[in-house]
Amino acid sequence: MLKKVSFLFVFSFLTACSGNDLPENCVRALPVNITSDLNNPQLINALVPGGFSYLNGGAKGILLVNVNGTDFIAYDRICPSNDCESPMTFERGIVLKCSCDNSEYGVGKAIGGAPQTAGFNCPAREYRVTKNGTSIRISNF
Repeated sequence: MLKKVSFLFVFSFLTACSGNDLPENCVRALPVNITSDLNNPQLINALVPGGFSYLNGGAKGILLVNVNGTDFIAYDRICPSNDCESPMTFERGIVLKCSCDNSEYGVGKAIGGAPQTAGFNCPAREYRVTKNGTSIRISNF
């Protein structure tokens, strides 16, 4: 009986987490689980508030941003409508921009671009960042 209840709980949890009300053309979540040390030379620019670094991973690379010295955010650099061969660029502080359709994204939401652009309805793919000492983990689970 306990096994059935446990299975039902886990199944319900996974089903609830897999719900996706994004438009059909939006990029779906990819499994990401990256651990790195902030002392890694690749991340040196992300050590200061407002600093950022690019990492390998995700679909087209990951942008890691130091928000205030202690908090970090990370985004996949793939254009949310997946209509661009090149990764998004990071401009004006905290704006990701798709070079193909000029849509712009900040804090996980479309903030500009041509209204007729299908990608305008899709959010930028944001990942969870956990910091423990000088170690960071970027994941979506």
